[in-house]
Amino acid sequence: MSATAQRILQDTFGYPAFRGRQAEIVETVAQGGSALVLMPTGGGKSLCYQIPALMREGVAVVVSPLIALMDDQVANLRAAGVHAAAVHSGTPPETVRRLADDIHAGSLKLLYVAPERLVTERFLRFLDNTAVSLFAIDEAHCVSQWGHDFRPEYQQLGILAERYPNVPRIALTATADAETRADMKHYLKLADAPEFISSFDRPNIYYQVMEKNNGKKQLLDFIQKQMHGQNGIVYCLSRKSVEDTAAFLCENGLNAVPYHAGMSLETRQHHQHRFTHEDNIIIVATVAFGMGIDKPDVRFVAHLDMPQSIEHFYQESGRAGRDGLPAVSWLCYGMNTLVLLKERIAESQASDFQKQIELQKLNAMFDVCETAACRRQLLLRHFGEESAPCGNCDNCLHPPERFDGTELVQKLLSCVYRVGQCFAAGYVIDVLRGKDGDWVRQNRHEQLSTFGIGSTLSDKDWRNVVRQCIGLGLLTNDIHRHQALILTEAALPVLRGEETVLLRPLKRDKAATRVAKTDNWLRTEREERLWQALRQWRLAKAKADEVPAYVICGDKTLRDIVEKQPAHLADLRDVYGLGEAKIEKLGGEILRVVAEHRAD
Repeated sequence: MSATAQRILQDTFGYPAFRGRQAEIVETVAQGGSALVLMPTGGGKSLCYQIPALMREGVAVVVSPLIALMDDQVANLRAAGVHAAAVHSGTPPETVRRLADDIHAGSLKLLYVAPERLVTERFLRFLDNTAVSLFAIDEAHCVSQWGHDFRPEYQQLGILAERYPNVPRIALTATADAETRADMKHYLKLADAPEFISSFDRPNIYYQVMEKNNGKKQLLDFIQKQMHGQNGIVYCLSRKSVEDTAAFLCENGLNAVPYHAGMSLETRQHHQHRFTHEDNIIIVATVAFGMGIDKPDVRFVAHLDMPQSIEHFYQESGRAGRDGLPAVSWLCYGMNTLVLLKERIAESQASDFQKQIELQKLNAMFDVCETAACRRQLLLRHFGEESAPCGNCDNCLHPPERFDGTELVQKLLSCVYRVGQCFAAGYVIDVLRGKDGDWVRQNRHEQLSTFGIGSTLSDKDWRNVVRQCIGLGLLTNDIHRHQALILTEAALPVLRGEETVLLRPLKRDKAATRVAKTDNWLRTEREERLWQALRQWRLAKAKADEVPAYVICGDKTLRDIVEKQPAHLADLRDVYGLGEAKIEKLGGEILRVVAEHRAD
């Protein structure tokens, strides 16, 4: 690794060492090579192009899909003393002209733009006469319909390889399965570029999944018992659920704000501003929120409904604990959500091929919810990575007991078969439980041998069995026939008595609702006072500068200050996340706060 890159890492960004494969990537791009980078959320992707941009002549052009994401990156770079800017629909013309002058003068090092602007002929002509150091394509999974957040404009970015063949290109994403990776290489013309694939594991995140049973109450219990006073994101499937959940949390004394696409732009911006700038706040949102959020101290992400794919879940849950400190991903799911998402897929305008892709991804997500094994193993396997049991998910820490449910499963599978594989779960359960309603009599299903053979179980218990059978791959839903249950090939050996089926207990196990503590950092009374004083100082400074608090200093930096208690400016160079520009601007104030609390 070059001394220049190491010096920039320490002096500009305040980090003592590169992580994982960052050093290799930086060296590749700095020397003029292109690269495809897959690195988990919070893994340090931005440094992989920001440091080469500072090492090479000219301006780096960074393609980013959201204004909030661009502005966040620019604020962080400027705080580190780097001349960076974003150009988007909200940028005044006079600012654009001034930035053009800075680019031609060689002072602007990074320029963030949306893909729609980049591919316009006017912008490309501007680049033709500009010294471009590199092109960085962030959130590059947007190029693929196999992935999530598909943006057709991204597929036009291959023009950069044709028009500027000598300018290095780096494409980066946090989530991409094999098909999405192939699309990235194809559309972005990176077939010959080396791939740098980091582990997708986020070991600081504790995964907790539970069956929905009054979801809002379960969410409230989780926050009050484990996450009280912490920053968090709650994802809901519908706008109404967002509004209801935010109101419910506020009624119960929590600081929560809603966010969804049906709100006015002004309200959304206000709520997002509150979330990024305030402490101890929860934002309740649809998936319209999040890709542009770099807030490192989000301590939990909760899903009140099952996401539609592992990619969505991984990216959304990955917004917790970006600073590397302990965080929790909490998910509450039920059959109703699975059925609703399948109906949405069936009713969409997508091609049959695209619908099959989305169904595969939905079923894979359901498997993660239903598994009794290590959840992290299943998540990582989806991205082609094998691992040992993690020891930091609910199933590892509180292994679910299982019982021989073969007879129950045989009854269910037989009933599905007897009713012709033409009916949804509710109807099949009615037949099993011996409910001879009008519809059952109309179909003469009260005469079936399976009628009433499951009368000892409740409707809820049978739904649990159905859900587990879907998760085990014994049943699936026919999206073209009102979610009718149909048998898979795997069901046949079970029906013939050739295989045993182990089920989780049908009654909810309260022990499984316990979650790991989010932080075990033990502070003395004096350290606690310093910690709170630093947080108050940071908040006041952020308000004065009109930037999010984490742009001033992240929690990890404040924690390092508390532990090291620096007394001189030179000592601050050993503090995580403090580069020369921040030390020069903030060092004196930090030392004053530390000194005041060292003396008390």
